Amino acid sequence: MLSVNNISVGYKGLLAVQDVSLQIDKGEIVSLVGSNGAGKSTIVKTIAGLMHPQKGEIIFEDTPIHKMPPYDIVKKKISMIPEGRRLFGRLSVLDNLILGAYALDSQEETESMMERVFNIFPILRERKGQRSDTFSGGEQQQLAIARGLMSHPSLLMLDEPSLGLGPKLVSEIFKVVQDINRNGVTVLLVEQNVHEALQISHRAYVLQTGRVVLEGKGEDLLKSDLVRQAYLGM
Repeated sequence: MLSVNNISVGYKGLLAVQDVSLQIDKGEIVSLVGSNGAGKSTIVKTIAGLMHPQKGEIIFEDTPIHKMPPYDIVKKKISMIPEGRRLFGRLSVLDNLILGAYALDSQEETESMMERVFNIFPILRERKGQRSDTFSGGEQQQLAIARGLMSHPSLLMLDEPSLGLGPKLVSEIFKVVQDINRNGVTVLLVEQNVHEALQISHRAYVLQTGRVVLEGKGEDLLKSDLVRQAYLGM
């Protein structure tokens, strides 16, 4: 579905990502794991069109997308839930969801996706008139994921969905990610919570200082000495 081929991406002349390649097949959950500053978020922002690579290419379903603007990438059915949720705080749940659906072609499709996300997150149906900045952190994360789903993506990218959440909420969010994947959405997950991410991932890439240093099945990387020592404290 997605091929990232030897991309290098920088900020103000400094490379944050160097010669990174990764593949995502349809139906997978693939994780990018590593410490803060390893380049994980930069890769996701580049796939989403918020940044452009200095070299390399990104191919989505046989179409090069690395020079496209973000709004065209959303229309290609790629959606990103950004780190920190980035909700429209003064707007209601319903208005946030409607804004997430701007790329859809019809009112009928928007209403269909609205019903789908309400079934996944019943609390949003109950509070659809409530301002999003009055929600707790876990509720805001649910709304952020729901808004990302409103564009009916075939590839959903989540950037640090567990950030700032307690252990119980983290487990709930990861269960939701698995449910979304079982319903046919391919997932790219960026996480510092390495153990949880690898447990639910079909495959994963480990990044250090802007480079891929390990890749493999999630269950195999959980047993890797490098991962256990560097990220799991074992």
